[in-house]
Amino acid sequence: MEEKKVLVIDDENNIIDSIKMVLEYENYLVETANTGLDGIEIFKKFEPQIVLLDVKMPGFNGMDVLKNLKNIDDDIEVIMISGHSGIEEAVEASKLGAFDFLEKPISREKLTLTVRNAFEKNSLIKENIFLKTVNKRKYEIIGESKVVNDLKKIISKVAKVNSTVLVLGDSGTGKELIARNIHLLSSRKDKNFVQINCAAIPEELIESELFGHEKGSFTGAFEKKIGKFDSAHRGSIFLDEIGDLSLKAQAKVLRVLEDGEIQRVGSSEMKKVDVRVIAATNKDLKQEIEKGKFREDLYFRLNVVPIFSPSLNERRDDIPILIKHFVKVLSEENNFKKKEFSDDAINLLVKYDWKGNIRELRNLVERVMIMTDSRIIKVNDLPEYFRTNFKEEVMDFSSIKEWRDFKKESEKFYLNKKLIEFNNNLARTAREINLPRSNLYKKIENLGIIVANNREADNGMPRENGEESPGSTE
Repeated sequence: MEEKKVLVIDDENNIIDSIKMVLEYENYLVETANTGLDGIEIFKKFEPQIVLLDVKMPGFNGMDVLKNLKNIDDDIEVIMISGHSGIEEAVEASKLGAFDFLEKPISREKLTLTVRNAFEKNSLIKENIFLKTVNKRKYEIIGESKVVNDLKKIISKVAKVNSTVLVLGDSGTGKELIARNIHLLSSRKDKNFVQINCAAIPEELIESELFGHEKGSFTGAFEKKIGKFDSAHRGSIFLDEIGDLSLKAQAKVLRVLEDGEIQRVGSSEMKKVDVRVIAATNKDLKQEIEKGKFREDLYFRLNVVPIFSPSLNERRDDIPILIKHFVKVLSEENNFKKKEFSDDAINLLVKYDWKGNIRELRNLVERVMIMTDSRIIKVNDLPEYFRTNFKEEVMDFSSIKEWRDFKKESEKFYLNKKLIEFNNNLARTAREINLPRSNLYKKIENLGIIVANNREADNGMPRENGEESPGSTE
């Protein structure tokens, strides 16, 4: 348990002695000083949580000391004491950040009560700081790959404004993390972050959840309910899986975005709300619009700033870092013994096709840590399907007779491997193997390599000097 330390600064020894006796009896650790300058020096070494400070002292007076202490540690609780205080001094001390003002002679009860209250406030402040730190670490985006660093830069820019954001990406890629980071880096960070999964709530209840309802507005509405938008007032709301929202609810969300107004179910009254909307989906909303399942006007309102959440296969360089992070977090949460993955096991996991993305990786790490007794987690400790799916493919030379055929088959084998490694992204593959994209397209065509959506990965990307577009002809 942390020691409760109090520093008493007063030029009267009898006052110091009486305060010290009372506080030590209450099990506080007490240090004292007779001058303001000595008090500041002792404060730096002693690092107390509470300071009792006399207002009137020769030389460096109490107000000057208070300013210095607050400059050193703004969270310090300072209780001012004086035998001839006035309202002006009390007001000034309060403006400078003093916790309370005690008049001499100080009663034992008043002294102990004030110090106890100051410690409670100090403890709450420290707890709040700790929780914020834990919260920030909990929602930290882990990774050092280029795609993740670019994502962090985008989040940092977007967080500074109040524009609506649409987060796109596959399930398990961390769309919620992106939304929370936007909120935590914004001016709304001290207000509520309200999350709702639009796909998890029955259609007949989604409007009530989002906008609230009046008592008796429908069967089962026994009391008035505050909706998610109301709860997120002056904060942020994260509408996850917004592609599953009913058309009726979509119309109401559109009204919030256009007019900043909500209407509770069963009420004719419109209410103003100030909410930053962050939406997310793994659906292709353009296709949903064509099917008549999503409003085009809502799509344009949401798609002010689109952010793409990269799949784990697009950021394989981050897999070793993520594994170490999950091992650390899971060990702390579950009191596991310290473990680590072997290089061979990590290399195998880097090559795996992560259809479940980061969520699948985290679950795998947790499962293996539970089931493995040894400190080092090796390849044989991984589930069977990892090992069977990754028997290293070796090129067969026995049927190749001529050098020309060997060269062709070798190039095909190599390019197939690299395309799989980079998730069939032609732009990235060309960049990683240092081959101009135009040359890569020609080789894929000449070698008869089939790549699903091979050229769509290049859309919107700048061309290298002298390169033609994927569909161009010479």
